[in-house]
Amino acid sequence: MATPRTIHIPGRKVSQGTYSAFVPNPLPPELDWSPRLIGVLSDADRLIGRLAGEGGRLPNPHILMRPFVRREAVLSSMIEGTQATLGELLAAEAGAAVDRPEDLREVGNYVIALEHGVARLKKLPLCVRLTRELHEKLMTGVRGQQAAPGVFRKTQNWIGRPGSTLATASYIPPPPGEVEPCLAAWEKFLHESDLPPLVTIALAHYQFEAIHPFLDGNGRVGRLLITLFLIERQILPTPLLYLSAFFEASRRDYYDSLRGISEHGAWNDWLEYFLLGVARMSEDALSRATRINQLLSQWQKRVSGESTNNPLRVVELLGANPFITTTGAATKLGVAFTTAQRAIERLEQAGILNRVGKAKRGRVSCARALLDILEEPAQLKPVPKKPVLLRDKT
Repeated sequence: MATPRTIHIPGRKVSQGTYSAFVPNPLPPELDWSPRLIGVLSDADRLIGRLAGEGGRLPNPHILMRPFVRREAVLSSMIEGTQATLGELLAAEAGAAVDRPEDLREVGNYVIALEHGVARLKKLPLCVRLTRELHEKLMTGVRGQQAAPGVFRKTQNWIGRPGSTLATASYIPPPPGEVEPCLAAWEKFLHESDLPPLVTIALAHYQFEAIHPFLDGNGRVGRLLITLFLIERQILPTPLLYLSAFFEASRRDYYDSLRGISEHGAWNDWLEYFLLGVARMSEDALSRATRINQLLSQWQKRVSGESTNNPLRVVELLGANPFITTTGAATKLGVAFTTAQRAIERLEQAGILNRVGKAKRGRVSCARALLDILEEPAQLKPVPKKPVLLRDKT
């Protein structure tokens, strides 16, 4: 008869009268380096390394970063309930009038926060201070404004189904007085961890979500931190990899894996899930980036060798946003309105651009083939399940 495994609960319950809150232990935990975990880590390292290498050799990785950042903003915000699409966000940024301005503002704040974080990493390491700055950028002027942007919570929050209370919550994070000590330990781990980087950020992501330091926006900040960590550690040259599509496509597995740690110390289940996401989204990002560059190259050849290079220059603009207006093109290219208009009409004649809507003033055109690549769902297989007999039991 097999000896039952000892379950180490990674924290302590703190009684708060009518409920108990969970305070996670400082990282790192004692890990079980099983052959399965080592294999998943090896795959994730190999594929993200390939994305870094081949992505860095793409002709315009910094231009491609812009639509990829916006795709992540839409998907990460969608997990929290916003309805805005990537097409709507890109069209709005190009100057088109679109619906759902409140949702677009929330998604736009995510873009602002991520770009702020990338810029700040040049002077500041990933830390508690930067986390507060990200939250302030994310939550200012949108729903959740009452959640004190950039300020750690002073009251108890909880996680559960809509309408749940402290009595019916599925998880209750640390009491307010424990938040800053927990974050100090979290920051110390980030700076001192000698574990493989992908394991470090997987553990740090769980810990941040377990602490839940803000009244709102914790999930989005936690996902921002993954991307920023990969850049800070120079694992990726530009923010091309995002896990929100993976988390959204396997939402139940995501929350079950996080909860499995807090309830019965199932660290390996979470690490394997997270690393599987890194591997699959690395493949997905490289596929999209390669196809976008191939498409742009085909279009450039289609309009090259003409009497003016303005159509060629407009194609380059489409790499950053497949939507374009005449006014926007004229401004970005530094040419007259009529010159930009002729260039756009040339691309419409070539089948590269299509007009959006029927408005004659403020006309918007879209490179639909490019938008389709950005908007297509990630090709993800179901997350494999371990046999029930192998799972830890409390």
